[in-house]
Amino acid sequence: MRRQAPAVARNRAPILDVLRPHLPPRGVVLEVASGSGEHTAHFAQALPETTFQPSDPDPDARASIDAWSQDLANVRPALTLDAAAESWPVERADTIVCINMIHIAPWAATVGLIRGAARVLPPNGTLFLYGPYLRDGVTTARGNVAFDRDLRARNADWGLRTLEAVAALARNHGFLAPRVVEMPANNLSLVFRATS
Repeated sequence: MRRQAPAVARNRAPILDVLRPHLPPRGVVLEVASGSGEHTAHFAQALPETTFQPSDPDPDARASIDAWSQDLANVRPALTLDAAAESWPVERADTIVCINMIHIAPWAATVGLIRGAARVLPPNGTLFLYGPYLRDGVTTARGNVAFDRDLRARNADWGLRTLEAVAALARNHGFLAPRVVEMPANNLSLVFRATS
């Protein structure tokens, strides 16, 4: 049942290093599009006082998530959650984490993610995004250019998003400008704070 994503072994520790200072000592972290569930399991093992709520719209992914976390008391069973949906099965979370979803989903999923996060997070809550982004005025790594081309060939609604477009969307939903952290393999961590 456990799926494995090779990139997780490389990025989970650097992601946790950036994420950890933005988490409350106790509270609920909602992960949107948890995929294999490996990130959730890694974070939960490192942060036993924090409760993790993984989610994914895909039933096979949810089975993998639950298999990875079955022995972790601070991980709830994976929920069915479509980021683009008007309503989510979660009313409140202290932090929302979304890793590597925005570029492999239609823009409507990003809109739904930001809208949902604004609804679910408390004031000063954190929305943490990780993945590859394009940036105005910054030369894009060749690997990211090729990756973007490949994504768009597979699905015209997919592709790398610009940091500026995501930040503008978040600003329109009450988030402050993101803290941007350069990550390995030409990825970025974006840390947004909710204002209301």
